[in-house]
Amino acid sequence: MTETVSIRQDVINPDYDPTRQFHSRYQPSTSTSGQLSYKRRILNRWTERITASGLPGNELVTEYLRGKYIKNLSFHTIDHAGGVILAYLRFLDNKGSTIFTLTISDISAFVEYEQDRGLKTLSVISHLRVIYAFIMYLVGQKIIGPEIMKPKVRMQEPDALPKAIPKEDIDCILDAISSVRDRALIMLLLRTGMRIGELLAVKLEDIVLHDQKILIYVGSKNYEGRVVYYSSDAEQALKHWLRTRDKTKRSLFYGHSDKPLSYGAAWSAMRKTLERAGLSDKGYSLHNLRHTFATDMLNAGLRIEVLQQLLGHKDIELTLRYARLSDQRREEDYYRAMAVIQGGGASNEPYRVSTALQKVFEEKKLFRPHKKKLSE
Repeated sequence: MTETVSIRQDVINPDYDPTRQFHSRYQPSTSTSGQLSYKRRILNRWTERITASGLPGNELVTEYLRGKYIKNLSFHTIDHAGGVILAYLRFLDNKGSTIFTLTISDISAFVEYEQDRGLKTLSVISHLRVIYAFIMYLVGQKIIGPEIMKPKVRMQEPDALPKAIPKEDIDCILDAISSVRDRALIMLLLRTGMRIGELLAVKLEDIVLHDQKILIYVGSKNYEGRVVYYSSDAEQALKHWLRTRDKTKRSLFYGHSDKPLSYGAAWSAMRKTLERAGLSDKGYSLHNLRHTFATDMLNAGLRIEVLQQLLGHKDIELTLRYARLSDQRREEDYYRAMAVIQGGGASNEPYRVSTALQKVFEEKKLFRPHKKKLSE
């Protein structure tokens, strides 16, 4: 994507280049200040810890992590892999085994060990994926044979449906917001479907005000990005925040020293809002706002493949979980179909679901076309 980013000049730094193109920010650091990038520090931390462990195969692990750094994978990926693989080396050492004598039983035993520690199933599955990625590397380096992959140890992934927030609770949350910043943050999550990490990474130059859209950078792995749109009520909250925020900061939501607002600070704002709304016992999180967006969009008629793009799902199966959750849409479809059966024609009653995003999506032509009558 090579779309030029534009934004009002009164809300950005004087050194902003308006000709800047939409490309990944996650390029390897070219700073001449001598300071290491955060990703490099993460890499160094794990290579030092793994080397200091003296465990058999530690040099292969550090080489593997450096390969991830060279491929420009995210610091989250490097950090997660470093921790999981080091824990696995220690597990093997306590078991009297090493990566050089690895067997399938060593993998299944680690899964059992993780479960006994009380880890959630999704966490164990995540760790297992890291281990298998490292094993594939060892197979590719001919350190161990490919038979270790047959059969693979697998776990049944829990089929948990996303949890959307009911409209009455959303109304209570919006009424309980106490600051301009928090309203902008919550409204953008609710009306764009962005992940909280994506929103906290947004810079001012990523916002295209006249098109009511935000450019999201997901290029830490593939140098690609996507666009999300926001509604008129989110636009109002955003513009209010842009007028009142510190104009010297480039992050849309900032913490100290121009660093992006931390997840902890964002969650603290949400938690306090839930307390004021009397909803602390509901178990809602910032991520539930994304689930709510997705469910509302499907209920309002958004095509599933468009929702997939807006949510940034590579696999449409993830998006289809929301279709299963959209009971209200199924109810509407049932009564429309029944009207045809009983009355010989399709009901003209519009969907009862309506969101502030409807106008934006109609303009972008993202809604489904109306279905034809069965007789046509």
